[in-house]
Amino acid sequence: MTSNDTTVLRVAGRPVGRYVTRPELPARLSPRPYLHPVTTLAGTAVTELAPADHAHHLGVGVAVPDVEGFNFWGGRTYVRDQGPTELDNHGAQRHIAFQLRDPDGFVEELRWVAAGGELLRERRTVAATELTDQAWALDLTFSLTNVTTGPLSIGSPATNGRPGAAYGGFFWRARKESRAPEVFTAGSDGEEDVHGRPADWLALRGATWTLVFAGATERTRRDPWFVRTEEYPGVGSSLAHEERLPLPPGETVVRRVVTVVADGRLDRDAAAALVRKAVSP
Repeated sequence: MTSNDTTVLRVAGRPVGRYVTRPELPARLSPRPYLHPVTTLAGTAVTELAPADHAHHLGVGVAVPDVEGFNFWGGRTYVRDQGPTELDNHGAQRHIAFQLRDPDGFVEELRWVAAGGELLRERRTVAATELTDQAWALDLTFSLTNVTTGPLSIGSPATNGRPGAAYGGFFWRARKESRAPEVFTAGSDGEEDVHGRPADWLALRGATWTLVFAGATERTRRDPWFVRTEEYPGVGSSLAHEERLPLPPGETVVRRVVTVVADGRLDRDAAAALVRKAVSP
């Protein structure tokens, strides 16, 4: 089922994700398209929308807290030597059109606008693929092009003075349960050891589900992961980890993240095997 405002992703005929293109949200949440709910093949929801702890967390999508000073993440802005501050600097991602829209994916064009002007033009490609009878893969690529006549740069709270908060780019707000999920990579365990470091893949394991995130290009794999488990469950990439990411006029930044969505609690070997299947050459 589709409408002008929603698209339902399907795998093997089963709905696994609802994509909202024109959400009605207050400006301070930095309105943007999102996927929610995303579910396992058995129907377990593995995303959250506008939870009480962070109302600006919107399922799965692309969010950046600082594009030349404008907030496309939502909520407060981290100001150097001042901390999180309410500012009237929120941008919005506006759906233009689908170049392609099928039950298993779409190609979308979006405008990133703030203060009445367009800063970035995005092409977003999303595809859903069956891996096994208990796992499927969500493949998301975004390309951001500077459409202004001057240079832009992408920042994060980390580049603005808050250590450990280099979020911005792909972001997945996961299901919150009574116990915090476990997180691990091929060689590390726990939030402290995996957060802020690059890894070919990273798994978040809940009570009856596992998400395995993988950078699907060499450039994407160089971005460190942003990981939270105790405060809230969320995983994202870090476009601006230690320094701002410059984006000259007409230039484009591209990232691709593939996420395995699995029923059950996968171990390392199973997670790695599914990633290999999902991220094919």
